[in-house]
Amino acid sequence: MATRDSEATKRRILGAATTEFAEHGLAGARVDRIAQKAAANKQLIYAYFGGKEELFDHVLGTSLTLLLDTVPFTASDLPAYAGALFDFAVANPQLVRLMRWHQLERPGVLDQLPAITSSTLRKLDALDAAQRAGEVTRALPAGQLLALLLALIHGGAEATIDSGHELAIQRETLVTGVRRLVAPS
Repeated sequence: MATRDSEATKRRILGAATTEFAEHGLAGARVDRIAQKAAANKQLIYAYFGGKEELFDHVLGTSLTLLLDTVPFTASDLPAYAGALFDFAVANPQLVRLMRWHQLERPGVLDQLPAITSSTLRKLDALDAAQRAGEVTRALPAGQLLALLLALIHGGAEATIDSGHELAIQRETLVTGVRRLVAPS
């Protein structure tokens, strides 16, 4: 009798769920299709991850953890951060689609995920310190500035993915815009 490899099964389920949710969103995704693509029993999905919403949250949380581990936040060089985040989003369009679906179908839940909460707090602390050090404008409070920066970066990456604009031009426009936005007065 072969021993089950639960970690390998979980990875297959997460991979299949990532694709399914990116393509269809939460409402359109089907647990049956995820189980079939993962070559796993449907009941294992519920046992490992709970309901479909919890699986969706877990998929996005896992993807965002990869993003957070790959693109470090550098408050003293926000244009470089914007460029790196743009590059990551372009290289990972599935994550951009997952985030869109999540924002539409699970509004407010993203901000409650532990990885996101702690990341946001670290970013705010670093941004506040950069503002106090005179490296970043103090025209906006750190929280408002961070929200504006992330909206610009994500919006720029999403527009590129959707429209097929030249990546280099779109990226440079974003980096220049962020540089001008955060320059100390």
